[in-house]
Amino acid sequence: MAVATRSPAAAAEHRNPVVGFLSGGAKPGDATRLAALWRGLNEGGYVEGRNVTTEYRGADGQNDRLPALVAELIRAQAAVIVALGGPSVAAAAKRGTEIVPVVFTIGSDPVQLGLVASLNRPGANVTGTSSQASAIVVKQLEAVRELKPSLAVVGCLVNPHNPNADNDVAEVRQVALTLGLQVRIANASAEADIPSAFATLAAAKVDAVVVVSDGFLNGRTGQIAELAARSSLPSISTIREFALAGGLMSYGSSLASAYRQSGIYAGRILKGEKAADLPVQRSDKVELVINLKTAKALRLDMPLNLLGRADEIIE
Repeated sequence: MAVATRSPAAAAEHRNPVVGFLSGGAKPGDATRLAALWRGLNEGGYVEGRNVTTEYRGADGQNDRLPALVAELIRAQAAVIVALGGPSVAAAAKRGTEIVPVVFTIGSDPVQLGLVASLNRPGANVTGTSSQASAIVVKQLEAVRELKPSLAVVGCLVNPHNPNADNDVAEVRQVALTLGLQVRIANASAEADIPSAFATLAAAKVDAVVVVSDGFLNGRTGQIAELAARSSLPSISTIREFALAGGLMSYGSSLASAYRQSGIYAGRILKGEKAADLPVQRSDKVELVINLKTAKALRLDMPLNLLGRADEIIE
């Protein structure tokens, strides 16, 4: 009977601690953000293949798969799980284990979502980074109205399965009310929903579209940007990748900064620190990115004041 053996190299690799990356999007996830996460791990002295091993799991937008993926990472003996892609991913990781430390990266209040007891003392086995830069929606709507002064009706693309969806929509409505704008909501929780959502917004004769931050929607930036262009609708998202993919603008927290911080925390946990003792970090750095090529295709004259405030202009 053949006996399975492990080579010395494989045995050495097996002794390395395992970092589990759990994503709500495609596996292994966005390359730019993963590079930022690895910068954080590298700062702690961890290099993939040398003194740390990684396991990637991605739900590809299907949140019902997350519990099984968490279980897979636990079976792979992950020493820490880094939850990427928003509240749904973080919540699934927390529900899946009370022992393995979890480091999240989200754009909403982790206390309100029940992920941690407090920002300073998270408690239990969960901590991470929260990109709660103030007045994001206000600045997004102001930027669109500055670009298009006739703005009267704004469309809002939302994933209703996101635990923070109701709060996000309420915030958009409140800000729109103060600016004298009407709001039309379109839901999308699967790839096939996105074209019909844009059809709904077009039928509602919206003047522009705000893409609410969500792990699934953030993973469909190319499709959303293309449909916005096809519908001749100015659009804005929270993530830089949206503008890079052809969306008109993005305004939001720097995800690269937040992911780097998550990598730093993962490294500190691997060295023996407890998640319960690591305060949730606030990532308040924001960036405005404008795709001038898309503006020209939409026949929009970009105001000089708006261009002057941009952190990056794509031509």
